[in-house]
Amino acid sequence: MAGPGVHHRAAALPRPAERGCGVAGPSGGGAGPGPAGAADAGRGGVDVRRVAVALGAGRAGAGGGPGAGAGQPGAAALAEQSVGGGGLAGRAAGGGIAVATMAALRARELAPIVAKTRPVVALVDHRFTAEVRDVPVVAFGGGGADDLVRRAAAKPGRFAAVDTAADDVALFGPTSGTTGVPKITVHFHRDLLSIDNTFGRCTLRLRPDDLVACTAPLAFTFGLGMLVVFPLRAGACAFLTESATPAELAELVAEHGVTVLATAPTAYRQIVKSGLAHRLSGLRRAVSAGEHIPREVWEQLRAEAGIRVVDGIGATELLHIFISAADEEIRPGATGRPVPGFRAAVLGPDGEELGPGVEGRLAVIGPVGCRYLDDERQSDYVVNGWNVTGDTFVRDEDGYFWYRARSDSMIVSSGYNIAGPEVEAAVDSHPDVLESAVVAAPDAERGSVVCAFVVLRAGAAGDAATARSIQDHVKQQLAPYKYPREVRFVAALPRNPSGKLQHFRLRRIVEGTE
Repeated sequence: MAGPGVHHRAAALPRPAERGCGVAGPSGGGAGPGPAGAADAGRGGVDVRRVAVALGAGRAGAGGGPGAGAGQPGAAALAEQSVGGGGLAGRAAGGGIAVATMAALRARELAPIVAKTRPVVALVDHRFTAEVRDVPVVAFGGGGADDLVRRAAAKPGRFAAVDTAADDVALFGPTSGTTGVPKITVHFHRDLLSIDNTFGRCTLRLRPDDLVACTAPLAFTFGLGMLVVFPLRAGACAFLTESATPAELAELVAEHGVTVLATAPTAYRQIVKSGLAHRLSGLRRAVSAGEHIPREVWEQLRAEAGIRVVDGIGATELLHIFISAADEEIRPGATGRPVPGFRAAVLGPDGEELGPGVEGRLAVIGPVGCRYLDDERQSDYVVNGWNVTGDTFVRDEDGYFWYRARSDSMIVSSGYNIAGPEVEAAVDSHPDVLESAVVAAPDAERGSVVCAFVVLRAGAAGDAATARSIQDHVKQQLAPYKYPREVRFVAALPRNPSGKLQHFRLRRIVEGTE
């Protein structure tokens, strides 16, 4: 893989038609022609030619955070920072590289990201500057003389754009891996436009009068697309929430007239169980990602709020959603079909494409592909030109893809393959259960058994009788061999800042390593 300091200058390509969607130029590992030109990539005019910025998603809520000083006046203020020309950023041929990190990360977690990406300046919420080491800091907020927001207010409203090329690096996106060693995905300027040309314009289809809310942090590529790329290009508005509970989120949607909501299935499920689904009835579009949304939750939202939730699967490596469906194209329970510009297949153990109805590994190719920064693990993700996501899917005769499980979430018990999400959906349908997660627990006799971690609704007793009731309930919903032989009651399930369930931490618990 060419390093991010190596760029091949490309002539600007025509901008896509305003109402067109889809792009050409498949990319298995990030190779292939760009779908849009440098002129469009630089539209909005921010010259950060010599600056690499580590973005800390602020906790200031709506109206605050890094966006307060990150417009064109903010760029002018940043340009005054003495950042030198060394490192990866100094070698970038056309503009700075943003390293997207979250405010929730602490010094220990930031250290390997900083070591690998070598940023030359960090843009940090003034409350968290102590967590950033070995990088010059530009703080925002606080109101002091060095406050970026205050400095930006004194700058002119226009700032000349750097003439970036479509294949200049724009973003380093650290992944939330399970090994403790983050992988750094590399994304070009053209990639940011590609996700709008595909999912944005073909499936989401924002309008200028939309108000978009998303619970994923801006540092996650799902949040980046929903709160920055798609609204900016459509001329819509983004509504920033701060650590809202699902119940609070439903009220915010209703009170502020949010028209497009993007959040995780867990939030939708808890909104339904809290009796607040009707507060989402004003939505024009609801998007679910991060995990598969169970059909039962989809049907409840359709019945109680009158909305058709747009499900989708994406990946940091591919920047955003690549399989989805909207409106009348939705089939409840199915993730969808490849969005225009992408091709997907189900692969067998030897890399062969499997036919309809056969489970296998999901593989994708399109205008955006996996590029890791100086990491041999790219060869695990990119196989024979395909991006292999680590998910198990089935494709039907009509080309719809149906999620089964993460490939590492399949539970093999006494020779039977058991898909964790199927068991979770059955457990969640018990009246005393708020949410659950299942993993494989080692068992001397069966190899593994299903272990369910369960969060109960208020007032339910976490005792042996409730555990038996849950087990019996699952046996009535599924084949008996799939029921959880172990039930553990917990106060909460571990999740990352975007709300995605961290099954790997639960596996460590049952294995005795956490």
